[in-house]
Amino acid sequence: MSPTLTLKLKTGIFINDAVERGSIMSIEKIVEQALQDGYLTPSMEAEVGRICNTASELSIEEYMALDRLMGALLTGEVVVLPRKQFINVMEELVLSDVIARVAEIEAAREVTLDVGDIAAYALNRLPPLYATTEEGAHFQRAKAKEQLQDLISAQVNEAIARNLDRPDTPNPTALGKSSGNEVLSQLTTWLQANATNFDPQPQYNPNISS
Repeated sequence: MSPTLTLKLKTGIFINDAVERGSIMSIEKIVEQALQDGYLTPSMEAEVGRICNTASELSIEEYMALDRLMGALLTGEVVVLPRKQFINVMEELVLSDVIARVAEIEAAREVTLDVGDIAAYALNRLPPLYATTEEGAHFQRAKAKEQLQDLISAQVNEAIARNLDRPDTPNPTALGKSSGNEVLSQLTTWLQANATNFDPQPQYNPNISS
């Protein structure tokens, strides 16, 4: 699976449904995507926290990936998109469908698809389903899966077809960015508690002046 597939997101959304369906990302893939895009979405942040909190022991590769992420947050190479006070449940349903379909296509063909662009195209043609509580989100998920699943699948398929036919756009402009201090602090605290040889000081970068 390509790095683009893991999380080429352009909105800070939750991916509960994708995780339930088995589309669980590794820390290394999340960090790789964050470094590529220049931002960390709330869903990516939440998934890193979930892995750290549930894993009995992280691998050396995972520790190194977290260290890279912390360094990027310190230098501003990666920033954190703000959390929202509400969610559009349609976003997570579309995203989970897109991730599953793109995984199948990229496994069978020598192509790289843009998950964010595909999801955005489909979402622009589907009704929003907003919720401000977990109970409300659960209700909206059940309603959408019962009444709108065929429509969601149709729009995702159309979006994928258009993405396959579209030429690549060089150097796309990323969406708005915000501070990563909170995530940096959380990662530092977790690593200090779980990695005996962890040094919270950033690695020296000759291109960054003090």
